[in-house]
Amino acid sequence: MASTLLKVAVSGLSKCMRHRAPSARGLWLSAPHCHGVPGPVWTLGRLNHVAIAVPDLEKATALYRDVLGAQVSDTVPLPEHGVYTVFVELGNTKLELLHPLGEKSPIAGFLQKNKSGGMHHICIEVDDINSAIVDLKARNIRTLSAEPRIGAHGKPVMFLHPKDCDGVLVELEQA
Repeated sequence: MASTLLKVAVSGLSKCMRHRAPSARGLWLSAPHCHGVPGPVWTLGRLNHVAIAVPDLEKATALYRDVLGAQVSDTVPLPEHGVYTVFVELGNTKLELLHPLGEKSPIAGFLQKNKSGGMHHICIEVDDINSAIVDLKARNIRTLSAEPRIGAHGKPVMFLHPKDCDGVLVELEQA
């Protein structure tokens, strides 16, 4: 009985997926098009932060703290990600200032192409990062690592390939 129900559910789900638009927005925000077939077991949450690569971390931190009056965190090195981070607290989200740490830093390459710095990625919370990864990979959304890594907030994170997300590097973070 259970195996029959599973076969029916998988069959219905595959029909649903064929009729859905393969856009990243559609994966998270649209309701399932097939009635009676459950949607994803994960949901997209709030915007956690917008990350900005900066060539001078002290200057950027001073801008937000001293000129704009924002509360900023201490500088935190994240060697496993190749960055130094400073978080700028805003009322409804945060900015993450990123600066290269080490020779293999992905931010160093970004700053070589963008000398003045600029927006690097957005981070959105999800309620179940492992389910999200399985679901997104099944929908041919590439990830930049095989498994989630621990991010700046001490929670699992996964980066999605920008070519699969309308040119935006998207970081998912476990809520």
